[in-house]
Amino acid sequence: MNLKKILSQFNIRAQCKKYDLSLWQCPQFLFLVMGIIIVIAAVSTYLIGNRYIADPQAVALIVLLLTVILFIIAFIIIQGFERLGEANRMKSEFVSIVSHQLRSPLSNLGWAIELLMSGRLGKIEEKQTEYFRILKENNARMKELVSDLLTVSRIETAKLPLDKKETSLENIIRGMVREFEHFAKASNVKIEVKVQENLPKIFIDPSQIRLVIENLLDNAVRYIKEEGKVEIRLEKTDNYCRFEIKDTGVGVPKKDQKYIFQKFFRSGNVLRYQTQGSGLGLYIAKSIVEKSGGRIWFKSEEGKGSTFFFTLPLN
Repeated sequence: MNLKKILSQFNIRAQCKKYDLSLWQCPQFLFLVMGIIIVIAAVSTYLIGNRYIADPQAVALIVLLLTVILFIIAFIIIQGFERLGEANRMKSEFVSIVSHQLRSPLSNLGWAIELLMSGRLGKIEEKQTEYFRILKENNARMKELVSDLLTVSRIETAKLPLDKKETSLENIIRGMVREFEHFAKASNVKIEVKVQENLPKIFIDPSQIRLVIENLLDNAVRYIKEEGKVEIRLEKTDNYCRFEIKDTGVGVPKKDQKYIFQKFFRSGNVLRYQTQGSGLGLYIAKSIVEKSGGRIWFKSEEGKGSTFFFTLPLN
């Protein structure tokens, strides 16, 4: 059993899969590369030592010491990488398990609240209705956070499959705008959609790209103070379909822009008046777009709004 365990350590592909890392990030592969570099360094030291040092024993001792020191350093570094990889794997598994376990009780809680609010179990007073509404909103927020955490876990463990099919991106956009219509009106925000004529359909996973657009549109509407406007454009550029969403919101401060696609990051000017949000939406959007073969970027100016873009290949 011990021999089998030892031999498994030399299976680089299996070890990389265990940590959900690419080959060039895998500790075992990096150790192999560093081993080759150490051998080259030892041989080079021996050849140079023979040229400048007359005593062969002194050369051999120098080469031996150098090799041992380099191997110790390499071992320590790789052990550190391996611990980080194991910690990252355990964290992703923990988030995935907890997210799965939370979905059922949150759904059951939502159904119970709906049943109580319906009045079928007895008359509901106006004050009670207000408390039930607060419970319902917080339950929905928790379900959204759990869903985002589960998506992030799938992205990090490379378990977010893309079911690509021929899809009209315009139909997805217009459907999302209809869903946001009431939210936009309540926020005094006008949404305009401009789509280039005769756009071809593209091969994408409609559910995942829908999630990207939902996150971008939600941010655009949510971060507009008072009255504002959101413009959505869709057009063909070269071999790509380009999506653009422009808002008149609070914008992103220049010092925060380099962090905007990181997990859990929320800009300081947003937190001053909008405390809700997990900071996962843009990270998820970037991951999905890049996994779909596209690119996402933005430009923004604090106090004047932001414009987010993403492209998806036509073929």
